[in-house]
Amino acid sequence: MLPRIFCDLPITHRAFHDLDAGRPENSRAAIRAAMDAGYGIEIDLQLSADGQAMVFHDYALDRLTDETGAVRQRSAAELSAIALKGGDGEGIPTLTEVLALVAGRVPLLIELKDQDGAMGTDIGALEAATVAALQGYGGDVALMSFNPHSVAKLAELAPEIPRGLTTSSYDPAQWPLSETLCNTLREIPDFDRTRAQFISHERADAARPRVQELRAAGVPILSWTIRSQAEEAEVRKHVDNITFEGYPAPLPA
Repeated sequence: MLPRIFCDLPITHRAFHDLDAGRPENSRAAIRAAMDAGYGIEIDLQLSADGQAMVFHDYALDRLTDETGAVRQRSAAELSAIALKGGDGEGIPTLTEVLALVAGRVPLLIELKDQDGAMGTDIGALEAATVAALQGYGGDVALMSFNPHSVAKLAELAPEIPRGLTTSSYDPAQWPLSETLCNTLREIPDFDRTRAQFISHERADAARPRVQELRAAGVPILSWTIRSQAEEAEVRKHVDNITFEGYPAPLPA
């Protein structure tokens, strides 16, 4: 079961990032800021060349650092030495480092980025690295991925860790996937097969009947990415919690 706290505390998207304040997304500084504010934290994972789970959103280094090329072509040590743009020189953290930093203070929602490239079955290494890093961690944590095969693998490797599907409207114009696959994934057909316990769904599509069917059945529905109080007020009619950025979401009373 997904711990209740994941529905109670607003969750910062890629941690409480703000480049103007020197806090890049998925950085230690953004994670510290989220904890100081009392928010939950969402982070992303990519795989290093030597099989370590790295806290980084993109597949390539170009947008978030002054380096270029694929994250997966660099070792964890090399990635740790690459400074994030807009920060104070801190490099890309490993999941192990982030777990030590958070140390159970707030809930941690972890998204594994699809390593297959097409939502296929060529997965496993990032899932294994993630589960290994989480061994012995005592805080509230939940895992999720857009790739249903990844979620199924997590259920196999660590059935005790809450897991869910990241889901969306799957507009073929926005995804590098076939229209057929988009049409399939849009209806969240893998919820039971993957033994998922929640979904995190795209904000603008939250009223979708399939999403509301799951919610009516008692499945917790999180939503991404909320960027204003107006968006929050609207989406909360359809979901149980938000993943937000760009404004200070109100905490529960």
